[in-house]
Amino acid sequence: MAANGLVAMLDPASRIFCHTYRRIDGEMTRQGLSPRYTMMTLLGLHRYESSGRSSPVAIAPVLDALLADTRWISSVGDLGLLLWTCAELVPELLPEVYARVRAWEALSLFADGRQGYTMQVAWYLTGLMSCCLAGNGDLPRLFDQAQAAREILKDNCGACGVYGHQSRGGPLTGYLRRRIGSFADQVYPTIALARMAMALDDEHARYMALRTATTMIELQAPLGEWSWQYDAKTGRVVSRYPVYSVHQHAMAPMMLFACGDVSGSDFGHAVSKGLAWISGNNELRCNLVEPSLGLIWRCIYLRPIDAYADAALRFFDLQHGTGDSRLKIRYECRPYELGWLLYAFGS
Repeated sequence: MAANGLVAMLDPASRIFCHTYRRIDGEMTRQGLSPRYTMMTLLGLHRYESSGRSSPVAIAPVLDALLADTRWISSVGDLGLLLWTCAELVPELLPEVYARVRAWEALSLFADGRQGYTMQVAWYLTGLMSCCLAGNGDLPRLFDQAQAAREILKDNCGACGVYGHQSRGGPLTGYLRRRIGSFADQVYPTIALARMAMALDDEHARYMALRTATTMIELQAPLGEWSWQYDAKTGRVVSRYPVYSVHQHAMAPMMLFACGDVSGSDFGHAVSKGLAWISGNNELRCNLVEPSLGLIWRCIYLRPIDAYADAALRFFDLQHGTGDSRLKIRYECRPYELGWLLYAFGS
């Protein structure tokens, strides 16, 4: 279903996937274009094909469109995702692509690298380690950059294994962003460090990956949902909503399967609980899967004012519940969500 659902999300003129596929006045509409989401989607479709199935979207023309002009790269995260994509789809092109995008200086070249954004630096580290696993470990300064990325992630991680959002920032926002991290800020560094453990047989990277995965499982909410924001200092959930479907059916499984691959541990119970949330074991008792459109609705959410109030109360440990009457479903889907689902389960 996910593979077929991606067909409508591809813009035929540009051969790039849209940013959002949204229901407006009863009609589904593509909005914007996203090279970033396109790379994630290609990784999923490639894994789907590698498992013996046929992709309903021709992969090569989409990848050619991305590589034809790489001026869309504006962050260390985008660059890392491109390395990750090339390492798995066209490893023979890695030396040329690595040189063209000056990958060896990405952490200093882009603002998100200099400010130590957890998610984006994790994508970069995953890209570097994917190069190594693809047989291109001799690329210039690859290991130096990998160690620098690992140090950023280590600095962003609290003692309990929870990551803040970034290393540096302004006086107030910087403090909050160093301390508070989203679920994505937990998932991607865990995948990156698991891949580092696999590529380099690095025991400390393995330990860091397992510590975060274990902490996330301990914090998984009663219905199986993965909460939105976490406090790196205390190791507590500070904001439950939105609960994103992609976290349930793709990103948490990606994280837990990666940790299982390097540890031999079985995290299937936590994965199954997360999947059950999608299909009706959630606060609204609603199945978020829409087979007729080949998609999964994006999230269950609170209005911003309610979400901020809930997060503030949780930050100060004053509230632990949310009334179901304020919750809503966001009727949209993004291509990377289905792409990551294919990446998690395609093998």
